[in-house]
Amino acid sequence: MKRKFRVRAKFVWLLVIVLVLVGGFAFARSWLGQSSAPGPSATHFSQHVPYNILLIGNNARAAAGPLSLGTSGGQADILMVVHIDPTTHKVTLISVPRDLLIALPQWRDPIPKIKESFFLGLQESPQRGPQLAMQVVSHFTGMPIHAYIVTDFQGFVDAINAVGCINVYIPAKLYDPLHSKADFQKGWHCLSGTWALAYIRIRQNAAGNSFRTNDFQRMGAEQQVLLALKDKLLKDPVQAALHLPSLIAAWSKDVATNLTHSQLLALGMSLAHAHLQKVTLGSIADSMQLGAMPLQGINVENAIEGAYYDVLDTANVTRALKPYGSKGAWTGLPPFPSPTDVPVTLYGSQYVMAELQKAGFTVTYGGSSAGTTQTTVVFPNGSPTAGFVVGRALGQSNELVKPGSVAQVTVYAP
Repeated sequence: MKRKFRVRAKFVWLLVIVLVLVGGFAFARSWLGQSSAPGPSATHFSQHVPYNILLIGNNARAAAGPLSLGTSGGQADILMVVHIDPTTHKVTLISVPRDLLIALPQWRDPIPKIKESFFLGLQESPQRGPQLAMQVVSHFTGMPIHAYIVTDFQGFVDAINAVGCINVYIPAKLYDPLHSKADFQKGWHCLSGTWALAYIRIRQNAAGNSFRTNDFQRMGAEQQVLLALKDKLLKDPVQAALHLPSLIAAWSKDVATNLTHSQLLALGMSLAHAHLQKVTLGSIADSMQLGAMPLQGINVENAIEGAYYDVLDTANVTRALKPYGSKGAWTGLPPFPSPTDVPVTLYGSQYVMAELQKAGFTVTYGGSSAGTTQTTVVFPNGSPTAGFVVGRALGQSNELVKPGSVAQVTVYAP
């Protein structure tokens, strides 16, 4: 079955909203002449050394708070490292794929994904979900993580409600009764938290037009709402100051962090006028369905169950993060071979053969693959990374990669 690959950007920018709120607090207080000088504890952050904060989006349903397991979920639906460089006054948001395949060698976790680190830590007594996530993300990125901020769905709703509503122009009718329950006519709307959440969570528009039918339109809506909230907070400092008490109340209820109030205020001041840039680790090409297979050191069982994973080449991650101080990325997987070192036998489309050859693989054509409905990559037992590099080269996000009794990597393509 083809995987519905979707970017969980609702949490990405929900967490960015947390940063906008902090910046808004600091900006409003500074504009009104209120004291915003950080206390002694804010010296945790150096004025000359970059520091990293991990943002975590908890996807727990019916959660009692941001560190609750709720009735289901309780995983890190989003993991984002905020890299703050005081010397250049730049803030970089580094998005970590939540389905990243990573070694959790001390855990009995049959589907070891990086999002599980938060979930596993929440089940300990005392809970240490954010702390374990910080540890695993630091190991993966090769960067120190100095602090964490955790929020959830309710945090977004409360943030919008705290400012009353946000003005959003909707260019066409939207109707999504099955998923988000959204029902909007074309025109300007002042959206409450609940309706703003419905607006960004639309997955299918049943209104009979071409608006909001793909992930790119969805991400555009998310940016639209974020800018609307930012405008309401920062364009009118007096109004921002009036909303300050309710925003702080929402923060204290919906956000968990190991930062003190003084540190948060110092963080807000640093974010208010900083240049913001984004780095996304991995892409849709790294997403693939893996079959059950042995993987030494990946968990206590040294084996994984079949599931969808993001399989990243640490060499690429290290290059991407080197400007931000990475000492070397790590997933616990063996090094990936070069395509030139991986011979492939292909059954199926000549187009697929051309794509693999373009990527650098030596391909032997084995004939047609009549009846094949899903692209399948079979690698020799004991050579998983050979299968991974072929799966990434195909870049379809729904190919199945699994071990088998073959002499070399064999691809069956429709």
